[in-house]
Amino acid sequence: MSNPLKKLAGQTVVYGLGTILPRLLNYLLTPILTRQFLPAEYGINSVLFSYISFMNVVFTFGMETTFFAFYSKFEDKHRVYSTAVISLLMSSVVLSILLFSFSPLISDFLSKPNAYYSINFISWCILILAIDAITVIPFAKMRAENKAMKFSLLKLLNVVINFSLTIFFVQVCKSAYDHQEDNFLAHFYNPEIGIGYVFLATLIANFVTLILVSRQLFSINLSLDTTLLKEMLRYTWPLIILGLAGMVNETLDRIILGELVPDESQGQIDQGIYGACYKIAILMTIFIQAFRFAADPFFFGKSKEKDSKKTYALVMKYFVIFCLLIFLGTLMNLDWIKYLVDEPYWEGLKVVPILLLANLFLGVVYNLAIWYKLSGQTKYGAVISIFGAIITVLVNIIFVPKYSYIACAWATLGAYGGMMLLSYFLGQKNFPIKYNLRAITVYGLAAFTLYGISRTYAGMESVILKVVLNNLLIVLFVWLIYKLEINNLKKLNSNVGTNDQSNKSV
Repeated sequence: MSNPLKKLAGQTVVYGLGTILPRLLNYLLTPILTRQFLPAEYGINSVLFSYISFMNVVFTFGMETTFFAFYSKFEDKHRVYSTAVISLLMSSVVLSILLFSFSPLISDFLSKPNAYYSINFISWCILILAIDAITVIPFAKMRAENKAMKFSLLKLLNVVINFSLTIFFVQVCKSAYDHQEDNFLAHFYNPEIGIGYVFLATLIANFVTLILVSRQLFSINLSLDTTLLKEMLRYTWPLIILGLAGMVNETLDRIILGELVPDESQGQIDQGIYGACYKIAILMTIFIQAFRFAADPFFFGKSKEKDSKKTYALVMKYFVIFCLLIFLGTLMNLDWIKYLVDEPYWEGLKVVPILLLANLFLGVVYNLAIWYKLSGQTKYGAVISIFGAIITVLVNIIFVPKYSYIACAWATLGAYGGMMLLSYFLGQKNFPIKYNLRAITVYGLAAFTLYGISRTYAGMESVILKVVLNNLLIVLFVWLIYKLEINNLKKLNSNVGTNDQSNKSV
């Protein structure tokens, strides 16, 4: 019997190669884009990618999680894979045709005085959505078969292509065009496209990914099992509601911010500022995403073991500890991290602590979600997400007109915090797991106390000294974790070793 934490951590690290490095590359685009484009123009990027995230739920309709659930319990795994792939192929074609027919109306609806949403932008986004949906199940199959390295390399290649093309268009070619240099590079840049090159680069990268997974998609005899599909759809329909509500929580603020701020021009600027500062919380988001990729197959695989609930509780504790380290690491180094966005965007930095905490709560929600996924009660997931969506909508509508993106950040925190509490109490009633709330509370209080201490000298003139002191506080937090957890980890390894010996003797 292997140490479950080591296995999950190892898978998280490998998936991180396909998540952290790509996200970091995308992160490095932020300072380039915020320097090349005004906040109102950058807001187009923020808004359309928010729409892509939202519509991605419609295109995939929860089939990824459904695939894991059925793949883990059905012996005929090819039938599950084939049915899932064909269902997404058909739905993607139908939805794409429908959206293409309305693309002129969508362009007119989104366009503002200082931000024109070209029909080309809309078309590229539709194709991005379709390709993402079509490749979901092949990537999910890699995760189910523990092919984490293959998964990560393909994801990494996608973003390297995306990153390189974006740099080429908006940095190299745009600079040549702006300086009116008489060379062929200037001809690759069209100012009417502008920020749209980000979507074009993403689309080209997605096409390359589709080509690379096409063998896995079409090299086997695909067939649709309608009986199985009906079972899968019964399982997945609550996940669609869950996903849509989740996207309301995650992206609605960036979509409607420009509509709710009374001054339309200021609203467009605020969209750009909020979207750029949202990305500073990227490390928390990256870790949570990498964890999710590893956790879904891990949790389903552990479900049949008698000590599975103890494993889930253990995972939760160390997950929160690591998130708290990211929380402190980001905030304690914000004085130099802020240079990753241009100075006109700095006024939005006050939302970063709120968004980091909100994403920590979201990560806890993903951990807690195991109870309704394993028990097949996915309707509860929909209820929890709808609850969060209601908080998001109400707080945004009531407070954004007065407080702009600050209200957006607090709405996100309130939504994820509410979802976390509701998920916990419903889970304890229907699928009780004895989480170590005492340890989680102690580490949480310690992290927030250290952050509070750092705020007492936030006005210090010497930025270098301030950053040094802040990182010493992080070291203190790591020392506290070491002192409190080293014996627990030794005991865990000792128990694993004992179980291994017992298995050998049997």
